[in-house]
Amino acid sequence: MAKNKKQYAIIGMGRFGSSVAKFLCDMGYEVLAIDDNAERVQDVVNIVTHAVSADSTDEEAMRALGIRNFDVVVVAIGEDIQASILTTLILKDLGVQKIIVKAQNELHGKVLNKIGADKVVFPERDMGLRVAHNLISPNIMEHIDLSHDYSIVELAAPTAMRGKNLRELDIRAEYQCNVMAVKRNDQMNISFPSDEPLLKGDILVIVGRNEQLTRLEQAYAEP
Repeated sequence: MAKNKKQYAIIGMGRFGSSVAKFLCDMGYEVLAIDDNAERVQDVVNIVTHAVSADSTDEEAMRALGIRNFDVVVVAIGEDIQASILTTLILKDLGVQKIIVKAQNELHGKVLNKIGADKVVFPERDMGLRVAHNLISPNIMEHIDLSHDYSIVELAAPTAMRGKNLRELDIRAEYQCNVMAVKRNDQMNISFPSDEPLLKGDILVIVGRNEQLTRLEQAYAEP
């Protein structure tokens, strides 16, 4: 795989894992899909960059796939909590840079945090698409679908925006999106001065068409 973009591996091709994998691929990222069920692998083989049938609890199998070379690995294993925990331990031992794991419940989540998961997500709270948005742009604090075509995002002001004001950024002209408000120190300002420089910690509340919001997210994505 080329190293010009972040590389993602998704383990577990249930509804959650496959939705994350599909979204990332739609955004142009290279994705390796892994599942021990050959039928599930076949279901996504034409969607992702690579799809393989492998047991993620087999350390040698994971090493053979070069899993440690991926920037982010998402463990989206379904009901098998033991496999989820063991997979996370193996990924940690193999030196994976960032491990995001789906948890079934709070206790499962606590265990995952203790064994080194970088982020734990709960399907009831973190739907697949929201997680995928966050993977692409960690500055996206929240993503709310208004309709099939429109959404609202909360964007933590990235480095490239800080020190500039809304007039200079001209997000409406550049991305056809509207800044509805700016949140600073937990205070929401719907009449934020257009000539006030943005600071670290500011959060922009932006509404727009999904494709334009995606352009904005990608333009200001940070490592």
